[in-house]
Amino acid sequence: MKKDIPFKDESLDQTFRMYEKKFKALADVRRLHILNEITDAGEVCVCDLSEKLHVPQSKLSYHLKILMDAELITKDTRGTWSYYKLNHKEMNHLLSQELCCLFRKE
Repeated sequence: MKKDIPFKDESLDQTFRMYEKKFKALADVRRLHILNEITDAGEVCVCDLSEKLHVPQSKLSYHLKILMDAELITKDTRGTWSYYKLNHKEMNHLLSQELCCLFRKE
């Protein structure tokens, strides 16, 4: 069982936990392929992703949920289909100077 480590700075702890969730979502080759397909298409239907990546829709839904929970993608439901887009704000935030500056003391 994972034990929480007590931190003196709660806001820093919250920041680290937010990044932990996002990086865990990125730490899977299948989810990276999903993000790449969404990036290339701009917006993609779950049915097209399933066909393109040769992944059953149930397994794909699992990975999409993790990416959604990490706020790396957004979903728009139209009728019976769900369409996914990259959350550019969050992706740019992950790739920004802010994260680097947490560990840079120069």
